[in-house]
Parts: sequence; structure tokens; C-alpha cells
Amino acid sequence: MTIEIPHYGRLDIRHIVCDYNGTIAKDGHLLPGVKELFDELSRHCKIHVVTADTFGSVRKELEKCDVAIEVLQSDDHTHEKAAFVESLGCGHCVSLGNGNNDVQMLRASKLGIVIVGDEGCSGRTLAAADIVCRSVSDALELFVHPKRLIATLRC
Repeated sequence: MTIEIPHYGRLDIRHIVCDYNGTIAKDGHLLPGVKELFDELSRHCKIHVVTADTFGSVRKELEKCDVAIEVLQSDDHTHEKAAFVESLGCGHCVSLGNGNNDVQMLRASKLGIVIVGDEGCSGRTLAAADIVCRSVSDALELFVHPKRLIATLRC
């Protein structure tokens, strides 16, 4: 997915990396509408979900979604999430998150989006983001309707 943004630059997005709880899920359950947006976007780029899987539900909740699931293994989720983005190629990644452990992931990505959902978001994550959205649906729809993204980022 390539998007030209006047006076901002070109986005060549190959990967969308999402935190799970607080970003695309609440209390371990996938939020309404996310599966359909993933179905649409997976035609254009690879969707990844990175999570500690606190509730043990990520695989069941995402079993019908065309996504790659990365369950974090270390005790340093902040570094592990950023390293995952780096392994994909930072310049081709969009990351979505809301918590302190998403700060480095958002900074490492070509475009970092913070979600201010029901859990809220950390102030550090807010400061690290390129875009702030009130829901994951709003964030993912920026790529379904790229003129919204262009309107937000153009200079």
C-alpha cells in the first residue's frame, strides 16, 4: 500500500502492527468491527498482532482473521515490540498501541498511531505518536480511506 502525502512524504506500508489489549481488544475480547477491517486491509498489507496475551484469548479471538500473532516471550515487552517492528523493516511499518510498552514500537515505525480507547493511553505513548485516534476502527479506516490519512498528515 503506497500513499503519497503532500509535503510529508511517501508511505510504502507493508505491515500494520497492532498491540492487542487496549488497542484492538478490551479485556481479552476483539472489539467489534476489527475483523472486517483486518479482512479489508489484509488484501494490501500484512497484519501483525503483538501481545503478552494476558487473558490467554488472542488465538481464539483472532482465529478467523488473516493476521500473524506474535506472543511476547521476554520480560521486556517494550524492547521486544520495537525489535519485532525492526525485524519487519521500520520504514514499511505502521504501529498501533496505547500503553507505555508501545512507545518504542511507535517510534520505530514509519507511522505510529496511538489509540485513546476505553483503557485510555499513556502520556508517553501519546507523545511518541504521529497520529492520535479515538478508536482502533478510526485508525484502521485511515488506510481503507487514505484521503483521511492524507488530510491529517499533509503540510
